[in-house]
Amino acid sequence: MSKVAHYLQEHLIGEVMTSSDARRYFATDTSILTLTPAIIVYPHNENDVRKTARFTWQLAERGRIIPMTARGSGTDQAGAAIGSGVIIVFPAHMNKILELDPKTGSIAIQPGINYGKLQQTLQTHGRFLPPFPASMEYSTLGGAMGNNASGEKSVKYGSTRDFVKSLRVVLANGEVIETRRITKRELSKKMGLSSMEGDIYRALDKVLDDNKDVIEKARFDTTKNSAGYHLQDVKHKDGSIDLTPLFIGSQGTLGIITEAVFDTEPYNPAVTLLVASFDDIERAGKAVLDLRKLPDMPSSIEMVDGNLLNFIDEHNPNQLKGTLEKPFHKMMLLVEFDNFNARSQKRMAKKAKKVIEDYGGTCTVEHDPEKQDHLWRIRHSAASVTAYSDNASKALPIIEDGVVPVAKLIEFLTGAYAIFEKNGLQVAVWGHAGDANLHMQPFLDLSQLGDRQKLFRIMDEYHHLVISLGGSTNGEHGDGRLRAPYLRQLFGEEAYEVFRAVKKIFDPYNTLNSGVKIDVTLEDIKPMLRQDYSMNHLYDHMPRT
Repeated sequence: MSKVAHYLQEHLIGEVMTSSDARRYFATDTSILTLTPAIIVYPHNENDVRKTARFTWQLAERGRIIPMTARGSGTDQAGAAIGSGVIIVFPAHMNKILELDPKTGSIAIQPGINYGKLQQTLQTHGRFLPPFPASMEYSTLGGAMGNNASGEKSVKYGSTRDFVKSLRVVLANGEVIETRRITKRELSKKMGLSSMEGDIYRALDKVLDDNKDVIEKARFDTTKNSAGYHLQDVKHKDGSIDLTPLFIGSQGTLGIITEAVFDTEPYNPAVTLLVASFDDIERAGKAVLDLRKLPDMPSSIEMVDGNLLNFIDEHNPNQLKGTLEKPFHKMMLLVEFDNFNARSQKRMAKKAKKVIEDYGGTCTVEHDPEKQDHLWRIRHSAASVTAYSDNASKALPIIEDGVVPVAKLIEFLTGAYAIFEKNGLQVAVWGHAGDANLHMQPFLDLSQLGDRQKLFRIMDEYHHLVISLGGSTNGEHGDGRLRAPYLRQLFGEEAYEVFRAVKKIFDPYNTLNSGVKIDVTLEDIKPMLRQDYSMNHLYDHMPRT
């Protein structure tokens, strides 16, 4: 054990590990990258996190940089949960519900709590947290906050950022701050502090005031976005400031979240599900636009394409047996309504059915929960792609989270098809049609030089497509290391420099998840490519996407 590890173990309640097998385990997340850490820390409480940060800060002041990476369950697909320094692993101890107000639905949690377990607790109180990702059963709230996660319900309810009320955050130097919206008068008091918190408020307030136009121009015409730093909603016109939206989606590069308070929504298990089939994707895209215009927004508008269904039929034909009949349609939509008023729900389902049929689609309406679960297998079957391997070729998460304006959904889809065809790859697409946030994963062999070169060519073509359509390179999975090189192209030089300034304010020595989000090039990540790809540590739970 190194001197640093010995020092940390002496001063922390939680465990510190440096064994080769532990370091090897934490060298990967669900991305195609690998980076072996030096030390693993399992913090027992916030004080352990604070002491770890304070120690790395003191080392940085002397010129020795040891980065810290906060980690949940390692489901990150862009390499944000790996690092070369200290990996701070939250699920071991900091995994608790701290408080639940059953009247308001407000809940305080630690970042290591499993999302699925939290959802079960909330549902026993008639509540739920809507922006749950597909990986809910094996991911953490800390990861969801880091990536500003969202999922099948986000078309109606929004992303994680929309539900976080306040935070406790450990800063780079070990100070602990609480975030919430503070008034102009309270801001003035904060700016008078001689602590790092005071430094941050003074410097950030100036950056926000000096770059108002640049920040506003960095807003996308998309329903969601997790790229860059979310600065638009930090300072309001009345002079009030809230750092909470800035930390959500920052992937541990500005501070380490140790506690969060969430709002929740009333939970209604009695839903109506429509399954629509189209043989014309242009008309399907128009149907999605009209479904979004209904008086009550559907709680889900999900999609799979015919290529995905054909893939499943070829490689796992019994998975959808009894659910779908061949030949498969070019696109299928799953549209759900969860209004509490049963009459309203029925009325919206009737309107949705008319929209679907007006655009040439066929439609099934289902109210029975068991039959609905059976139909949802159509959407969840995408997991078969991510788990499938053809010899050494695997489905790689390299172009799996673009989001564009909803009106450009079909341009996005056809553009993606063209990229796959140009590169001689099998295509299958699924995702959140109502948000125009699509997922796709090409089959490549990381052990082959040709495929490694093709990988970066595909990434370039795909991100150019998304940006050309006015979209964001990631809607819900975060920039990490893999998408960070495209941020300058996505936002433009001025906005990118604002992001760099913000990072410098919060992390002057670059100890907070360095190599993630800011100042990352493709040349930086190429040496981190795995020689082979697997999701071995997730096979306890059938991975979903």
